[in-house]
Amino acid sequence: MRHNKKFNHLGRKAAHRGAMLSNMACSLIMHKRISTTLAKAKALRIFVEPLLTRAKEDNMANRRLVFSELKQKEVVTELFQNVGEKIANRPGGYTRILRTGFRLGDAAEMCIIELVDYNENMLKETKKAAKKSTRRGGAKKAAAEEVAPVAEAPVEAPAEEPKAE
Repeated sequence: MRHNKKFNHLGRKAAHRGAMLSNMACSLIMHKRISTTLAKAKALRIFVEPLLTRAKEDNMANRRLVFSELKQKEVVTELFQNVGEKIANRPGGYTRILRTGFRLGDAAEMCIIELVDYNENMLKETKKAAKKSTRRGGAKKAAAEEVAPVAEAPVEAPAEEPKAE
């Protein structure tokens, strides 16, 4: 029976799959963006997001747990010093998968997987979109005020009284 066996085996034995996901996670952490097939990217997301959650709190226990998965000291240092600080207040969803089309050789669906907080172009677009949000009907009210401004009575300056000398 295959109860609770939902992960993609990716056509590999367990040791090969673990080594491949570990290497891909190290590349993702060091380069912040990698290009791969969609199936591998989805498997990598499941593998790397718990490690990124561990990196939010820098202590020896978390470093040892992450090192047991990644096996590269430089990557663990990069993860806890730089990446962990940048994602500290994000509640989850640390990676983004962007589909890029199909590979010519075997028509495998390709994509880019990246760390969300490191794509400056996407961050700029979300900031611009947040500023522009308006309520419905706001344009009608603004147009009505421009067309028919409220008539104001002319204000006269108080006349100066002649000073007695």
